[in-house]
Amino acid sequence: MILGDLLGTPVFDADGVRLGRVADARFVLDGTPHQLMAEPRLLGLVVGPHSASSFMGYERNGLTQPRMIARILRWRHRGSFLVLWEDIAMVGAGSVRLRPGYTRYSPALDEGGQAETRN
Repeated sequence: MILGDLLGTPVFDADGVRLGRVADARFVLDGTPHQLMAEPRLLGLVVGPHSASSFMGYERNGLTQPRMIARILRWRHRGSFLVLWEDIAMVGAGSVRLRPGYTRYSPALDEGGQAETRN
């Protein structure tokens, strides 16, 4: 599956309750940072309950300018969360289903672009 095909796909919990749509994907590099051949690995998917549009970089902590754009985008993405790849039970052509007991993590990135995996 191509990642672009997954964006906007509805996401459901194990009971079939719609949680939102896939808004983004988070990758990590396995290996030393700035290593020439570091392997990217899918960490998880960002689920947006209100919008599946791009965060446009405003998921980074500390990015607040221009203030009006930052405020609008944070409002549009309120309630968004990161779900780790291990918590995804199924990715189908028209939906993503999560495992029972999945954990919602913050979709925020730190200054270095790393996912903050805390609730």
